Amino acid sequence: MKLLCLLLCLLALPLQAQEGPPVALVNGVPISQLRLERYFADYLQAQGRALTSIRNPSMYKHLRDQALNDLIDKELLWQEAQRQGIKVSDSEVSAQIDQLRQAMGTAKPFEQRLADAGFDANSFADYTRHELAAQQVFLQASQVPEPGPEHVRAFYIANQQSLQQAQNQITDTSVEPEQGLSLAKRLLVDQQQTQARQTLLQRLRDAGQVQRLD
Repeated sequence: MKLLCLLLCLLALPLQAQEGPPVALVNGVPISQLRLERYFADYLQAQGRALTSIRNPSMYKHLRDQALNDLIDKELLWQEAQRQGIKVSDSEVSAQIDQLRQAMGTAKPFEQRLADAGFDANSFADYTRHELAAQQVFLQASQVPEPGPEHVRAFYIANQQSLQQAQNQITDTSVEPEQGLSLAKRLLVDQQQTQARQTLLQRLRDAGQVQRLD
């Protein structure tokens, strides 16, 4: 979750949008039809797709389901942040919104985007606080122990061919053992962090009550 990019992409998604019938309930909290439709448009844009280019109904449903899964996971993370008592200060929220405003160039386009999305200053600050808190839960899950030398070497031996190819793509030279082990450690940590985040989300899904109404 790179939050600045996320907020830029999802600015059209009001946090409290409740218009239309709910498409899902996450521990009793509704995700509205409008919220999904707005998120779906941004989800496709982030993937370089246009809604009008999707001709296959099965593909459309698949992508829409993935967008709904994202919204469900985001709501689960926010609820977990609340359970953990994670607090985001006003100064952190203001700093994040200032970065977003600067990324859009001037204040006028930013304010117009807020208005177009149905936000005012207060509701967008709440939305940003929501995202920052959920991100903290995700980052905490990414704090995995550093793998020991034996674990790194075993991973290197098991994946030596793919590591060689990866390193060659970066440097176009032969991989020295030290370079290979360094790359193996980075990839192993990335793999462990990904697994930890997936485990967290699965735990939240299993413990929660998610009803799909779409």
